[in-house]
Amino acid sequence: MLEISDLPTVNATLNTISGILLTIGYVFIRQRKITAHKNCMLAAFGVSVLFLISYVIYHANAGSKPFTQQGWIRPVYFTILISHILLAFVIVPLALRTLYLAWRERFDAHRRIAKITFPIWLYVSVTGVIIYLMLYQLG
Repeated sequence: MLEISDLPTVNATLNTISGILLTIGYVFIRQRKITAHKNCMLAAFGVSVLFLISYVIYHANAGSKPFTQQGWIRPVYFTILISHILLAFVIVPLALRTLYLAWRERFDAHRRIAKITFPIWLYVSVTGVIIYLMLYQLG
């Protein structure tokens, strides 16, 4: 049975899976494997939704964990954290719009916005894992 204290690891795992799926989906579209691309991106979106649910449950029950490390690592952590948080807010409407355009088969518009969505979404996934490592594994 999962405990609330297990959720940060679950969240990091979900972020890792999302990042992998995004990368594979990108490779598939470059290879013009449309169905494989679609499946990867929908899976990445589903995993990201599961992450968001798990994240909210954890923070509603456990609150925030302070970063206690000192020295040069502290400003590095907060730089990554702040950029992650800001872009996490931005990625939600971007991802929804990108998926909507694909669903409506408006592929020219989908392609244009995906060029913005993909790197931001991947950055948020990767920095989520980095934040987890810094917060839960360094200390």
